Amino acid sequence: MDIKISVASAVHVSYADEICQQYAVSARDRGTGIATRTPEYVATKMENGDAVIALDGKTLVGFCYIEGFEDKKYVSNSGLIVVPEYRGQGIALLIKKQVFSLARENYPKSKVFGITTSSAVMKINSSLGYIPVTYSELTRDEAFWKGCASCSNYEILKSKEYKMCMCTAMLAPSKEEMSLDLTDQIIESEYEKK
Repeated sequence: MDIKISVASAVHVSYADEICQQYAVSARDRGTGIATRTPEYVATKMENGDAVIALDGKTLVGFCYIEGFEDKKYVSNSGLIVVPEYRGQGIALLIKKQVFSLARENYPKSKVFGITTSSAVMKINSSLGYIPVTYSELTRDEAFWKGCASCSNYEILKSKEYKMCMCTAMLAPSKEEMSLDLTDQIIESEYEKK
């Protein structure tokens, strides 16, 4: 195996259909909610440089994308998929690390968030600095929540006025907030030395 994980671009658009098929298979196999996406949507993410793709030669291994909300106050990383034959090898972690870095670089003022029903993704997110939060701490942008409409749990989300559902919400501070926290820690440490 020679797996390469990189920021997706227009040269990867030919994988959009296969990625969407993998979303459908994952939703069916897991029996939990997963939002569907169209190949056109996935292709746009690639063309805009807002996605990460993992390939083994020319074989699709995995994918994830980012999207900004509320004038880029929040950026989600969504649609993580690893093809079943490649699961259990740490590839999801590598994809999430790269997409997290992409979100931070492209949107340094944005808080990074995601929602998931996967305990493996929750562990990965925690290792990257995300913390579980209530839905009220996430974007209120209707465009994000419309993305959940194809999920089997959407009626629950809607009935709870988009304030809770089956997914766990996780949030990480923006790159700028992290820099401020680190600066504050250095100042506190220097102050304590005196």
